[in-house]
Amino acid sequence: MKASSIATALAGGITMLSAAVQADPVMMNSSVLEALHEADRRPQELIGDLQWLQPRQMSPVSHLIRSILVDGFDAQSNEHYQYVPPLRSAACARDTCCVWWYIAKEMSQLFRGTDGQCTDAARGAIRTGFHDAGAWSKTTGDFGGADGSIVHAPEEMLRRPNKGLQEIVQQYKFWYDRWSHFGVSMADLIQMGANVATVVCPLGPRIRSFVGRRDNFKPAPDGLLPSPFDPPDKVVAMFRAKTIQPLSLAALLGAHSTSRQRFFNPARAGAPQDSTPGVCDVLFYRQTLAARSPPDVFRLPSDVVLAEHPLLFPAFKAFAGPGGQPLWAHEYARAYLRLSLLGVFNINNLTDCTRVLPPRTLKW
Repeated sequence: MKASSIATALAGGITMLSAAVQADPVMMNSSVLEALHEADRRPQELIGDLQWLQPRQMSPVSHLIRSILVDGFDAQSNEHYQYVPPLRSAACARDTCCVWWYIAKEMSQLFRGTDGQCTDAARGAIRTGFHDAGAWSKTTGDFGGADGSIVHAPEEMLRRPNKGLQEIVQQYKFWYDRWSHFGVSMADLIQMGANVATVVCPLGPRIRSFVGRRDNFKPAPDGLLPSPFDPPDKVVAMFRAKTIQPLSLAALLGAHSTSRQRFFNPARAGAPQDSTPGVCDVLFYRQTLAARSPPDVFRLPSDVVLAEHPLLFPAFKAFAGPGGQPLWAHEYARAYLRLSLLGVFNINNLTDCTRVLPPRTLKW
C-alpha cells in the first residue's frame, strides 16, 4: 500500500475513533483498529516455531499467541492468582508460575516509587527488554532476540545503544543468582521485568507474559538496534526486518512516555521525553507532535521525524487524540508481545504466567 493510501486509511480511523469515544469513552470501537490496521494490510508474520507448526501440533499457548499476533486478539489480561502457595512448598514447585509471582512482587517493589510512579529502575527494565529482544532480524534466524545475552555476554554492554543500562544489568545479575536455581532463565527475567515495569507504571498496559525462553551466552548480532541518529526510513526498514510493521513501531515508541534522555544531550541529562515521565500515558504523542514542547521536555530529533513519517504520523495522531490511551495500550501490548518473542523458537513449550503480574495502576 502506498504512503498516501496508508495516511488516508489511518485518517479515517482517527475520525471513527473520535466518534466511538464520544459514544462510549470506555470501549474501543473495533472499526477504529480495523482502519488503523489497514496501514499494515500485509499479513502479520508468524515468528519462531509458530512458522512451521500445524494447528494440531500447537499447544494452547501457541494458539493464544498466534491469535494475538495474527488475528488481533487483545494481548492484555487481568488474570490473577486466587491463591499463591508458599515459595518452597511442593505445591509451588509443581506450579511453573508460582516462583514468578514472588519474583514479580520483588521487581514491583523496586520499580514503584514512593509517589506511586515509575522509578529509574523501571525505565531501565523496559529499555533492557527492548534491547535484548530487538537484537534480532529475519536474517539472523535462531540467533539473537529475547535470549538474555544482553546480560550474559559482557560485550553487549560495550555497545553504544546499551549505554546507561549497566545498573539494571547488575540488578538482573543479582536476580539471576537469587532465582536461577528455581529454573528461571535470564531471558525470562528480562521480559518479565519489562512487563512488570510497564504495568507498575500508572496507566501502563498489563501485557500477557510467557516464560520458558532459553538463554544464550554469546553476544547478539550487532547493528540491529536503532540509533537516534538513524533516518526514519532506515528505522522503519529495520523494524520490518523484525516482522514489526509501522503501526506497531508507532505504538512501541510510546515507551518513551516514561523515558529520560541521558546521553544524546549530556547538558540536559535526565530531561524527560514528555511532561509525565512517571506515568505510562499518551502525552508523549501529543507533545512530540506539538509545534513546541514544554521547556522541561527533551524531544529526540529521531522521534520528531518518525512522528512526521507518512507511515507513522496517522497512528501518532490517533494515539494523541480522544480515546488514544486505550487504543495505544491495545496496540502497544500486541507489539511488545511480538517483540518479546523475537528469536524464540520454543513458543510451543512456553507457559502463560500473566497471572503473576501486579494489577494495573490507575490512580497514584
